[in-house]
Amino acid sequence: MTPTTRAADVVLLGGGGAGTAVLHHLALHLLRQRQRRPLRVVVVDPLDRLAARPADRTWCSWVPRGGRAEAELGPAVHRWWPTVLVVARDGSPVRLDLAPLRYAMVRGEDYYAHVAALVARAVDRGALDLAHLPVAALDVEEDATAARVVLPQGHLVAPVVLDSRPAPPARPGASSLVQHFLGQRVRGAEGSVDPDRAVLMDFSVPQPPVGLAFGYCLPSDTATSLVEHTAFVPEPLAAQEQAAALAAYLPGALGTTTSAGLHVEHVEAGAIPMTDAPFTQRPAAPPGQRRSRVVRLGTAGGAVRPSTGYAFTAMHRAARALAGQLAAGVPGDRLDVPRPYPRRHAWMDALVLRALIDGPQRGGLEGPDFFVRLFTRNPPQRVLRFLDGLTGPAEELALMATSPRGPMLRAAARDAAWRLGGGR
Repeated sequence: MTPTTRAADVVLLGGGGAGTAVLHHLALHLLRQRQRRPLRVVVVDPLDRLAARPADRTWCSWVPRGGRAEAELGPAVHRWWPTVLVVARDGSPVRLDLAPLRYAMVRGEDYYAHVAALVARAVDRGALDLAHLPVAALDVEEDATAARVVLPQGHLVAPVVLDSRPAPPARPGASSLVQHFLGQRVRGAEGSVDPDRAVLMDFSVPQPPVGLAFGYCLPSDTATSLVEHTAFVPEPLAAQEQAAALAAYLPGALGTTTSAGLHVEHVEAGAIPMTDAPFTQRPAAPPGQRRSRVVRLGTAGGAVRPSTGYAFTAMHRAARALAGQLAAGVPGDRLDVPRPYPRRHAWMDALVLRALIDGPQRGGLEGPDFFVRLFTRNPPQRVLRFLDGLTGPAEELALMATSPRGPMLRAAARDAAWRLGGGR
């Protein structure tokens, strides 16, 4: 396919999690309404994930039982858990009852298959015309009438471009960490795994000099688990160091003394930015235009929660809002894009990041103790709603009241000095 002067209604740059979420919710909207003509969508990405369905990642989040999110995810959810464990530094477990929420694990291959099925139904009904171009976009240009995506051969013209490619923040922040993770899906003997024992955070692993580290273990069945080691650190760990940390954690997480006899079915790794530097959801508009026709998604659009690295709920919140407007024919420069998180949450996350980086040696937080304290001194639903950006001021005051007062006040004072000094 050579799109020399091809026109589309929507162009998706990047077909990863954020782009696939848009296709997911767009297909749902189009299947619920009658279209005068198919909505023409072109995905520009070297990999067609809906066709290849790679096991490239696992998403986890907490979902209200019986709610809209549960119905929309449907068969894409590999496992649900009504309770999870948080393990303190001394190895003592804390069981969290999440009701009315449930913890959900969505594997990449299952999610892509679920969305592919919805998209196929929308195409069959004549509501959607979807094309995939296996290339990388070179540039995006705009004028008063449309956006133009420059490709290695030719270009695409569309009134809307949704861009989930990596992009730097709008300006530097005061504090930054990287969430560096390495995980393995491992299979052992039948009956060796308790399928109901989901570990959300296990802080009994060795801690880095700056930041924090934890393991987690999510069982698929009585023999298979996803076991990961995650570190919030200033720079990604060396590959050998990260592999050694996972190898050391894995036997204990599975309740064994050795990794012998375990079969590794899948490996996933990544580095997620955790920063108080702001990401803009829209680039600057061209002269004479009120707003850009380009909307940034995913990490580039600020979907990653700076204090934890969670992004799934914010990613789907944006996709759901955009899909409804796109299905209704709203032009790109009029799209109303919801903020990933309230502004006050950005400030609170900035304080947590600063206090984690300072650590107890500089009057900051002991990271593992901070997160265990949040979960044990608050209803877990309140903590999880906050991490999703759904709490109100009253709930946030209650959370702040259970945080270590000295470290957070010192972080607030340093943050205020940075801002008054022109840091923002």
